[in-house]
Amino acid sequence: MKIIIPMAGRGTRLRPHTLTVPKPLIPIAGKPMVQRLVEDLNRGLDEKVDEIAFIIGDFGKEVEQQLKEIAKSIGATGKIYYQDQPLGIAHALLCARESMEGKVMVAFSDTLFKADFKFNSNEDGVIWVQRVENPSAFGVVTTNEEGVITHFVEKPQEFVSDQAIVGIYYFKDGENLEKELQYLLDNDIKVKGEFQLTSALENMEKNGLQFKTGEIEEWLDCGNKDAVVYTNQRMLEIYKGSKTVSNSAKVKNSIIRMPCFIGDDVEIKNCVIGPYVSIGEKSVVKNSVIKNSVIQSNTTVRNALLENSMIGNHVIYEGTKSEIDMGDYSKKKE
Repeated sequence: MKIIIPMAGRGTRLRPHTLTVPKPLIPIAGKPMVQRLVEDLNRGLDEKVDEIAFIIGDFGKEVEQQLKEIAKSIGATGKIYYQDQPLGIAHALLCARESMEGKVMVAFSDTLFKADFKFNSNEDGVIWVQRVENPSAFGVVTTNEEGVITHFVEKPQEFVSDQAIVGIYYFKDGENLEKELQYLLDNDIKVKGEFQLTSALENMEKNGLQFKTGEIEEWLDCGNKDAVVYTNQRMLEIYKGSKTVSNSAKVKNSIIRMPCFIGDDVEIKNCVIGPYVSIGEKSVVKNSVIKNSVIQSNTTVRNALLENSMIGNHVIYEGTKSEIDMGDYSKKKE
């Protein structure tokens, strides 16, 4: 089994945090969101994941090595492919054509899920969906009484279905997927100026392939600061039985209200932390009350009263504001 993860987007809605770190590497409850995605998929699959293909922009060698280490952590080989033009998901996937062999999963890296990913790998394909209130913002599917998908529609302006495609797909035949994607490019078949995966799916369905739907229990967006803070909260709740406070963290004269994540070599003094707070490695927090917030690595926070906040890496913040959003390498004193 191979997993292909397109992640070349710029993550503009999450700026300033994505100016220095690719969006899929933003930590959620102590782990990059793409790592959580990989681990959740691997946990639910009955077959071994042999390879993970990451489709990226110009992120640099350090990021590429980090992605390869994420693949290695589940016993897979990591491969790096590049998309140098924002021409849509179908175009992005074709950048990883060498990995489209045999059974393939495609997973978008900017959302997290609570789901059971077990499925019958002998099916032609499986598309994971969730019912939504506003389907016009998503690609959607219609199904027959047997649960077989009968139609794919990209961001319908009139109601056809409330079953939104969440960004997880399985294909039994990776080579056929490549052929259908190439057909779109060869014939310049675009939707709203981009080559869309749903166009290829529609053509595959017309050619006789049967796709079933998989159900998502919870769909967690990471599109902006508020969404990341909420997703961090939900991940802490979901994994609250696991160890989330590092043995190397130094906590003095402070209260930690779980669930929280406290990373390696974090220093906390004279604070009330939590619930729903994540603090990355080597950060220092003193004389502060913080809840429902994400503080990344190598950051110093003093004299703060924070809630629903997100602070990047290598930040120095001193003050009392109740809600802030600061990117990497920032400094603020009040």
